[in-house]
Amino acid sequence: MNDRDPVDYVNPYVGSIGHLLTSTAPIVSLPHGMAQVVPVTNPGVTDRYLADRIYGFQIGCSTLMPYIHDGDSDVTSAYDHDLETATPYYYSVLLEDSDIEIAYTALQTSAYFRVVYPANTDARLLVQLPKDGVISRTDELQLTGRTMIQGVSHYVYMELSNALLEAESSLTESPAGLALQLGKFTDAKVLEVRVGISHLSAEQAKINMEKEIGEQGFEETKRAARTIWNEALGRIEVDGGSESQRATFYSALYRSLLPMMNITEDGKYFSGFDLAVHETGNQDFYTLDNLWDSYRCLHPLQLLLEPGRQSEMISSYLQMFKQSGWLPQFPGLYGDRPYMTGNHAAAFIADTYHKGEVNFDLEQAYEAIRHNAMNATMLPWTDNSPLTELDRIYAEKGFFPALAHGETESVAEVHGFERRQAVSVTLEHAYDDWCVAQLAKALNKEDDYAYFMNRASNYKNLFDERIGFMAPKSADGEWVEGYDPKRGGGQGGRDYFAECNAWIYTFHVQHDIDGLIGLFGGAINFEKKLDALFTEQYSGSKYEFLNQFPDSTGLIGQFCMGNEPAFHIPYLYNYAGTPWKTQRKVREIMKLWFNDGPLGICGDEDHGAMSSWYVFSAMGFYPVCPGKPVYDIGSPLFSEVRIRQQNGKTFTIRATDGSDVNKYIQAAELNGEPYNHAWIRHEDIANGGTLVLHMGPRPNKSWGVTS
Repeated sequence: MNDRDPVDYVNPYVGSIGHLLTSTAPIVSLPHGMAQVVPVTNPGVTDRYLADRIYGFQIGCSTLMPYIHDGDSDVTSAYDHDLETATPYYYSVLLEDSDIEIAYTALQTSAYFRVVYPANTDARLLVQLPKDGVISRTDELQLTGRTMIQGVSHYVYMELSNALLEAESSLTESPAGLALQLGKFTDAKVLEVRVGISHLSAEQAKINMEKEIGEQGFEETKRAARTIWNEALGRIEVDGGSESQRATFYSALYRSLLPMMNITEDGKYFSGFDLAVHETGNQDFYTLDNLWDSYRCLHPLQLLLEPGRQSEMISSYLQMFKQSGWLPQFPGLYGDRPYMTGNHAAAFIADTYHKGEVNFDLEQAYEAIRHNAMNATMLPWTDNSPLTELDRIYAEKGFFPALAHGETESVAEVHGFERRQAVSVTLEHAYDDWCVAQLAKALNKEDDYAYFMNRASNYKNLFDERIGFMAPKSADGEWVEGYDPKRGGGQGGRDYFAECNAWIYTFHVQHDIDGLIGLFGGAINFEKKLDALFTEQYSGSKYEFLNQFPDSTGLIGQFCMGNEPAFHIPYLYNYAGTPWKTQRKVREIMKLWFNDGPLGICGDEDHGAMSSWYVFSAMGFYPVCPGKPVYDIGSPLFSEVRIRQQNGKTFTIRATDGSDVNKYIQAAELNGEPYNHAWIRHEDIANGGTLVLHMGPRPNKSWGVTS
């Protein structure tokens, strides 16, 4: 055991250089916090760690920047990561151009800034809002600001510790702001700024700040935030592994606990779905979710640690359904965002329910899921809207039609860039319909169960046994001519797929892996296809391949760890009768593509989705099929993992003799009894107990092959 707390291992800069696309930011916030504070760095520099100047510090709708008045209009500053501290609960940095030191911490709807100005300087503080924002000084120590974005109001209240001499200027041009003069002084001077944010009113922003910070000083507020993070991260305790592995693990867990965002304020919230204020009742209201990404392992991870909060999130989805008439895909502050494809709320809700968390209205949830399944177009990247002619073909023939070779798009509703993604649409909705069917069965809706189970098998309609891949069909039911499973479909494969190619999506049948194996003619052929996935090359140069598939980073052959549809694939060897290959692959992936530095996340983080894969895999198991209350066993990184659950019970995974070399399971016991399954039930974890995995350097090819 070491004396470092879990939060001490977190590096918020992990992933802050993107391998190809987006990077992360060093967010200071509480878990699920509404107040998130980040440095604003060079415009256009998307890899945040590589930015060399700070333009301010954003909290809510406002940006603060301390500076020294010296006649130069530039208030930005150079900074050095070696003179910076970034944690989940606290951030500090030296602004090198002025020698100003700034630090801040954050609570649920508030933040606390501390600025140290050097001696013998003319100290200023610039407070800015977006264009059309209004900010005013209500008295010598208080500022309030308001702006409107997409129909949602943003309010900020600031209380300063120093009596300001004057408001030097009130800028009316864009961006709105106040440049506040503190005055010249001979000694170093400390300015503290306590901030509250709200979507309800400026008065509520003040109440939020006073309620959370009150009379606390900066250090006391910082300690409170640290304690909350330590409690959250400490729900999973790990022993063993390297310092780097523990840092990677807890940094990933930090990212996994940021979404969804709790926007409840004193029992009320403002909804971007109907632009109205609502009472929350006895549950908080959450928004900001990327369901296409988060249903796979982020929500299952949060469910494992805090099942009650997942019920509140589902209830929030149901409120959005009432307010808008549709179950959202990517809910945010301003309503739904028409991103990606699928009806993945079905997976989120089915997984939560079948793992025993039922503190939400299941009938209402089913009504909402079924409504989307039956009435919303399947077209990707569109608002929930009525069915199109393509949906009617799907209902009739059991597959979403692709354009025939050389055919020009004629359906007006198809997104110009995102295209039809016809194969992905079919596969993802087949899985979602399986999830709908499981909920129908739980509610004794037998006709619905039969109907949706039939639709769940639609994936079979797109398996082309001639080539051994999922493939597109045109509306007439013919295979699309000239189809290339590796490079077909244009940019991102979007004619047929969502950001990946057929090598990935052919395995996108989480709900019926036995059926998929049957399409390949048995487990041996299925295993060979998996083997080929990890060695197949690019049909050209790698840079050309990544130019076509920029989301497909973290490549091992055609397997792309950097995009979510690939997450479950390494665990499919468990179903082919070779679980030792799963153990080998997940260890290889974690070693290659995850670390505790700026390049430590191999693809788009997508609100914790990528990080949650690592948390599960490092613990030694993974939810291949959300909606089924089981997990597939991999190969844990740590000698011991203790999962402390909301019910007070602890589940322990102990890997005896585990190491970088000893990655293969030789034998296992569950609660003292021999265990020879490559999976474990959710109830075994929820009830507490101990899984012992005896590790060795070479595979035991007989372990875990029983059904």
